[in-house]
Order: sequence, then structure tokens, then C-alpha cells
Amino acid sequence: MISPFLPLDTIADLDAALLRSTHEPILIFKHSPTCGISAMAHASLTEWLERGARLPVYVVLVRQHREVSAAVSARFSLRHESPQVLLVEGSEVRWHGSHFRVTPGDIDTALARLSRASLVP
Repeated sequence: MISPFLPLDTIADLDAALLRSTHEPILIFKHSPTCGISAMAHASLTEWLERGARLPVYVVLVRQHREVSAAVSARFSLRHESPQVLLVEGSEVRWHGSHFRVTPGDIDTALARLSRASLVP
């Protein structure tokens, strides 16, 4: 089965993802496969994407790619957490959540707020 997630394995991958965010919102998901909470978040996001969510979702495997995980935290001045999801638009974090806030419902709410905010002149 092909993963619905786009890998963030290098700093160059992160730079490319942030460039993409200047054209459309993206999600960055910081995931630790050895963490039960992160595994639940991963499964939930996978189902959400398979149901047709139309948003690029990048995944950083935090133990395998510590330098990328650290770069995400440093670039956005956020404390590292796992699981953690960041909604990025225009290379800026518009919303982020961790642990039990990494759910399709919370992401959909953040996307709806972002959409409404972009309609305001």
C-alpha cells in the first residue's frame, strides 16, 4: 500500500514543503512510530486522507530524522512534541496541535478558520 504521507527526510524536503505552502496550505506531522499516542494519530490521519482530505500531509519520523524534526521546531519557534501537527500556509504556522489534538476534527476546524480568515478583506 502506498502511504498517503509525503516524506520529510531532509532539510531540502522541508524547504520544498515550505515553498509549496506559499501556494496552498500544508500539514506537517511529526510522528514517532514507537509512541502509542503517535500511532493512534497516524492511523486517524491515514483514514482521514483515504476518505478524501485534499491537503498535502508531510511526515517527519522524529527518531529517524532528528535534524529535520529539530529544524521544524526551530524554524517555527515551537517546542518539539510527538505527535504534533502543524498547519502551514505562506511558510507560517497558522495552527498546531499535539498529542490528543492531532485529530481530523481538530484539523478540519483549523482549516475552516483558515478558510474564513482568507475571505476577510
